[in-house]
Amino acid sequence: MKQTISMHEPRTLLRPAALFLGGIAVLTASSWVAVPMVPVPVTMQTLAVLLVGALAGPRFGFAMIVFWLGLAALGAPVLSEGKAGIAAFVGPTAGYLLAFPVVGYLAGLGVKTVMTGHVSRFAGFLALHGLILLTGWAWLATIIGAREAFAAGVAPFLIGALIKSGLGAAIMAAFDRVK
Repeated sequence: MKQTISMHEPRTLLRPAALFLGGIAVLTASSWVAVPMVPVPVTMQTLAVLLVGALAGPRFGFAMIVFWLGLAALGAPVLSEGKAGIAAFVGPTAGYLLAFPVVGYLAGLGVKTVMTGHVSRFAGFLALHGLILLTGWAWLATIIGAREAFAAGVAPFLIGALIKSGLGAAIMAAFDRVK
């Protein structure tokens, strides 16, 4: 006879809740690892967004990222340099922030389908970094112009995207070994 576990049992809900809060904590901590730059700081947020999506899965990772951004919108100082409130979603960093849930979802989907090896994960993470930079650039271009936006909001982040994509692929490889 097969035994089923009710989702209403505390044990069943504890693990997902702990993982959810852990994801929020990782996203917040990654925001505080920052090199202040104008108009967009360099942080570890993009790496955390990729890993939360990749490790938690597309829907759960998406939910964590949206919740974290919701906390920021409500005024919690969870973004880089303690930024919070609606201003973060209309200022220079808005395009990057709005790309995060989509990228987290795609990272989760990617590791389940096409990003199964080290090289494909690196390439996938690099492409997803490119998507973040593209959306960030598009928004920033409406504020300061296309060339200025590329110079200030894309070019300084290309090396970081390369390094963080490699680091993300290496972290995923470490998780593969633990399974």
